Amino acid sequence: MQPFEKFPAQARKQIRYVLTDIDDTLTVNGRLPAVVFVAMERLREAKIRSIPITGRPAGWCDHIARMWPVDGLVGENGAFYFQYDDRSRQMRRRYFKEEAERKTDRQRLEKLKREILEKVPGSSLSADQAYREADLAIDYCEDVPSLSVEDVDRIVGLFKKAGAEAKASSIHVNGWFGDYDKLTMTRILFEEVFGEKLEDIKEDVVFIGDSPNDAPMFAYFPNSVGVANVLDFKGRMPCEPAWVTQKKGGYGFSEMVHTLLAP
Repeated sequence: MQPFEKFPAQARKQIRYVLTDIDDTLTVNGRLPAVVFVAMERLREAKIRSIPITGRPAGWCDHIARMWPVDGLVGENGAFYFQYDDRSRQMRRRYFKEEAERKTDRQRLEKLKREILEKVPGSSLSADQAYREADLAIDYCEDVPSLSVEDVDRIVGLFKKAGAEAKASSIHVNGWFGDYDKLTMTRILFEEVFGEKLEDIKEDVVFIGDSPNDAPMFAYFPNSVGVANVLDFKGRMPCEPAWVTQKKGGYGFSEMVHTLLAP
């Protein structure tokens, strides 16, 4: 991982999209610092599109799509994208699975929830689970005392044993049934909303994240960036970002935008 301050000037001029994780990438100790919104507004003024790619729930994503200076977002680790049209005042909601399939999945996840909470003492249902439509989020350190790495791995293992996909973020283990992830839905978003094939414009995109569940995005995008707290997971990710900021969380995001927009 190289310092992002050394990101080449020529490469900076090519960037048209910034994709960003939210938790511990935009937040600091669970809150959004004002510099994050300032940075997003600066990107908008520079005609660079901002698109959060998050594990957070549909209820939150509806708010973010409407209220933040963003151009759409992917939520629940790829279960959907939302995109709000300011002119028509219409929300576009695109799910990977139909509602009937999601209903069946929720019933299976309810059973799995009970098993995980019983077998991994100290784990808890995430506080935002009520606003989710497609996945199950198990809290291991957001609103509960931090569990060990072994406990987190045990939660992931229980999801996978049940045939579910599972990803550990910096705060939750998210599990779902379906052959999709953040990258899958990002591709769909780009084709259906922006009319571009992601494979053809990878060099025009920066992705910034902070934890192992961002590894597929780190692997895919040449211009992948980690905020400084990604170093906490060094050696525990299948792929690390190419670049890293000096600062953590939202301050690292702001640092990246400052460098990206430098003359």
